[in-house]
Amino acid sequence: MDEIELERPLITQEAIQSKVRELAHQINQDFENRERPLSVIVVLKGACFFAIDLLKHLTVHTHLDFLQASSYAGTGSTGEVRLHSDIHMPIAGTDVLLVEDIVDTGLTASWLRRHLASHNPASVSLCALLDKPGSRKFRVKIEYVGFTIPNAFVLGYGLDYNEGYRNLPAIYVARPV
Repeated sequence: MDEIELERPLITQEAIQSKVRELAHQINQDFENRERPLSVIVVLKGACFFAIDLLKHLTVHTHLDFLQASSYAGTGSTGEVRLHSDIHMPIAGTDVLLVEDIVDTGLTASWLRRHLASHNPASVSLCALLDKPGSRKFRVKIEYVGFTIPNAFVLGYGLDYNEGYRNLPAIYVARPV
């Protein structure tokens, strides 16, 4: 797929912002009485738009770190997770919130959960803006889900095609031309 065409907005900017506030409210309730900060780990690059908006609405004390991992090239999974950059803060004994843009096959999310668990946190919860269960090949628990979407290639709000289209404010279905 060398060129793509955006078909239609699947999820509007307004719907995204409303869902982000709803997810933040749920996370605030779940972690409000904890004595330790919530370690928010953002998966780069795709989840950064979602994470920034989510963090603006979190009222619980947080610490923030990033990691970069991928299992995709173009529009398809490579079947292998590559960790390009790991977290830099200690998370042992903390509650961790892993923030993902999309859970598709589940490969990256399940791998990252295991990877973070190896650092001995008190807990690891996954928050994904998008869940695509029709593509799932690996079992993964998602505690906080924004939207469940059909098995289509999507772009925008951080999701890319060859590094492009991330800046779109809504999420669009894309198809090859």
